[in-house]
Amino acid sequence: MKTHRIALVPGDGIGKEVIPAGRTVLEALAAAHPDLHFDFELFDWGGDYYRRHGLMMPADGLDALRKKDAILFGSAGDPDIPDHITLWGLRLKICQGLDQYANIRPTRILPGIESPLRHCRTEDLDWVIVRENSEGEYSGVGGRAHQGQPLEVATDLSLMTRAGVERILRFAFRLAASRPRKLLTVITKSNAQRHAMVMWDEIAAQVASEFPAVTWDKELVDAATARMVNRPASLDTIVATNLHADILSDLAAALAGSLGIAPTANLNPERVTPSMFEPIHGSAFDIMGKGLANPIGTFWSIVLMLEHLGEPHAAQQLMHAIEQVTANPSLHTRDLGGTATTAAVTEAVCAQLAAAKRHTAHA
Repeated sequence: MKTHRIALVPGDGIGKEVIPAGRTVLEALAAAHPDLHFDFELFDWGGDYYRRHGLMMPADGLDALRKKDAILFGSAGDPDIPDHITLWGLRLKICQGLDQYANIRPTRILPGIESPLRHCRTEDLDWVIVRENSEGEYSGVGGRAHQGQPLEVATDLSLMTRAGVERILRFAFRLAASRPRKLLTVITKSNAQRHAMVMWDEIAAQVASEFPAVTWDKELVDAATARMVNRPASLDTIVATNLHADILSDLAAALAGSLGIAPTANLNPERVTPSMFEPIHGSAFDIMGKGLANPIGTFWSIVLMLEHLGEPHAAQQLMHAIEQVTANPSLHTRDLGGTATTAAVTEAVCAQLAAAKRHTAHA
């Protein structure tokens, strides 16, 4: 029996509700699979930790995470702490510190959930967005001078390296090649950003020659937003820079029904360091502590985590349980137009897993 060492980092806001729900589901999965075991360690990092220590996480926190097989993360964001402190002090510190350079965001319309797109068929919206997760517009290079003065200046530099661009584009082409349609759209803005994005385009063409089975095209990021709305079926795998994919993936989640259901994998594809899995919905302090948070994004993130850990059967079983639950409108949370609570959705997914165990035992 293999034990998977999982770091739980709830973070802020509703992260403190959906990550415990995720642990409950993982424990239900383990109960259904005698050969599956998880060893959890909780890390209380985030806004409350900052108020006590002046840091979002300890200076040596990455060392503790390196000992784990995977990280399940909730959210970063606190209304009393500037956003750049919460993000750079926790989530980005982990992503960049552990070189989780490939951010993967699958998007599709789950059973029972309606897309806001009129006449959009379920099969028309089935995407995977690959986001460069280590440099680009979020490289952290820049600064401010003469603060508070008339001549105040602030800069943020988008930094792209050939190594960073090559590895994310090669990852995206490889992923596209593994999907049935073998179709990749490379997002750019090289008409206006004439240096780094031109290099991005050039490297895309070079890497494409390694994947003759993949059909690929190039789309300006602004045109891509319209294409996602007007021609969703024309897209399959999408790759973009850190900022562009950040924006497009939130649009994708909204088009699929809600940010509350969307998952993310922050991968170190070479597995030199642990990867991190998280819902994309943010800390949502307005509903914190009310039991209204949708845990489906966390559960779907766990599916990605299980796949990464080499547990495809458990991942498939959990995804099936998720789909059975979303298909029931009485189990929709407020973001989906329903009244179900976090606890009710969690209990329903666990019940589906238990039922699957009983069915297997009697088969």
